[in-house]
Amino acid sequence: MQNTAETGPDAPIDTTPLLDDPYTALAALREAGPVHRITGTDGQPAWLVTRYDDVRSALADPRLSLDKRHATPGNYRGFSLPPALDANLLNMDPPDHTRIRRLVVKAFTPGRVEALRGPVQRIADELLDAMAAKGRAELVADYAGPLPITVICDLLGIPAEDRRNFLAWSDALITPDPGRPQAMKEAIGAMLEFYTALIAAKRAEPGDDLLSDLIAVRDDAAGTTDADRLGEDELTSLAFLILFAGYENTVQLIGNAVLALLDHPEQLTALRRNPAEVTPAVEEFLRYDGPAALAIRRFPVEDMEIGGVRIPAGESVLLSLASANRDPHRFPAPDRLDPARDLSGHLALGHGIHYCLGAPLARMEAEIAIGALISRFPGLRLDVPRDEVRHRRTIRARGLISLPVAW
Repeated sequence: MQNTAETGPDAPIDTTPLLDDPYTALAALREAGPVHRITGTDGQPAWLVTRYDDVRSALADPRLSLDKRHATPGNYRGFSLPPALDANLLNMDPPDHTRIRRLVVKAFTPGRVEALRGPVQRIADELLDAMAAKGRAELVADYAGPLPITVICDLLGIPAEDRRNFLAWSDALITPDPGRPQAMKEAIGAMLEFYTALIAAKRAEPGDDLLSDLIAVRDDAAGTTDADRLGEDELTSLAFLILFAGYENTVQLIGNAVLALLDHPEQLTALRRNPAEVTPAVEEFLRYDGPAALAIRRFPVEDMEIGGVRIPAGESVLLSLASANRDPHRFPAPDRLDPARDLSGHLALGHGIHYCLGAPLARMEAEIAIGALISRFPGLRLDVPRDEVRHRRTIRARGLISLPVAW
């Protein structure tokens, strides 16, 4: 781990420690230097930015583009998505990003999200009812996963019978099975077929849901300006992103938060005694072990410096949210779970124009899910030895494979 950016593009450091013990490895990298050359998530060389001030500044820097067309040819091999799934906000800069975000942001305003509080509480209670008689559960499969997938599918108007397949497709994209190299391609093909059929069904019979509203925006374009238009690929890609991100980030947030509380029983006891503190505690769960270890890769549109390190135009830049949120220069004693700390400015949900669109919904779901769980089961504990709890083996996301619990 001692090599830094000065080693040059032909000698990226070994990223295995980032898989085995990410926070220890990131602390070593952060101490050694602000920017390091690593092997990226696509197997190609990339620049990893580790310190809070640099990451925060880069997240809002317009010279760092999300548009893959700015990547140097041969330098980047990301997800190979068809155009109907690839024309989404994670690949866009203004003005396209501004136009599409404006069309969907109204669905995630604090007021609209607060109106979902009752339904989310009902879903959480029903899931806990189903778990209660057994005395134990696999929390990811039985609770942390079903809650957000139910909420986001209800929001989009996706039938219940289609949700189980989506969970398998999502897992294939986030944590590819090296033993089944075709699994990701199959999942992408199945997702495209699913969204195409779903949009056709909603066109034929619109419902009282977000997807039907977006289809109406797309189809009722007569007399609208370019700022209000939505292309067909953009419509399909937007549905894909809302469902995928709305599920994936929230299931990981809930699972990580519950594990953090089980690792810190004094904090678990304090929250159980004072349920009102769960709301601010969610911010510390996000900082301490958030669902996105990395921000979406970026490409400099010109040669630039980050942390004093020169990065050529078109090369992949990875901003480590996980490292920034454990930077001791911004958060004293960063490896301690402390909901009472100053949490202003944590970067778990991004910063700048690409700040997480669904942040209000993710926060509310986590607040309800965690509060209801610890209230319902005061004897909550791990049901396996701590060293048997496994995280997904990826540097991109931070989530649990499973979390067996008992009470």
